[in-house]
Amino acid sequence: MNLNKVILIGRLTNDPDLRTTPSGQSVTTVSVATNRVWFDQNKQKKEDTEFHSVVVWGRQAETVHQFLKKGALIYVEGRLRTRSWNDTTGNKRKVTEIVAENIQFGPRAQGTGFAPNASAPSAHDNGKEADNSPEEELPVIDIDDTNGIKSEDLPF
Repeated sequence: MNLNKVILIGRLTNDPDLRTTPSGQSVTTVSVATNRVWFDQNKQKKEDTEFHSVVVWGRQAETVHQFLKKGALIYVEGRLRTRSWNDTTGNKRKVTEIVAENIQFGPRAQGTGFAPNASAPSAHDNGKEADNSPEEELPVIDIDDTNGIKSEDLPF
């Protein structure tokens, strides 16, 4: 049995950069930082940071570019892929990256990390300037439970 699975929860170290392949496929590469904290034998707190290159394809790439920015918390599920090539000077180059299969956005911290990208128009604004008015309050629906379904009536 073989398994190539990576799960990360970390923060973006830069704003996502959306590109398009010659065939028209959307691709975004982001760097994700993860931290590990531990205490050494002398009870001193130690911290180590790893940086991971994550490649996101298709609609997920467009969504990441539109809604995330540097500092955003992100959950990534994917697989490891190592690519190699010869650079312009003829040196052999190699990179190991994570190809994302599932992306989830972290909680929205006020003022950091998660906001529509100003350069990416959303499907809602039709190219118009963003409306900075307060969000509309949702109405409260009063449900009369006198003739409703009771939990003891459910078959499960």
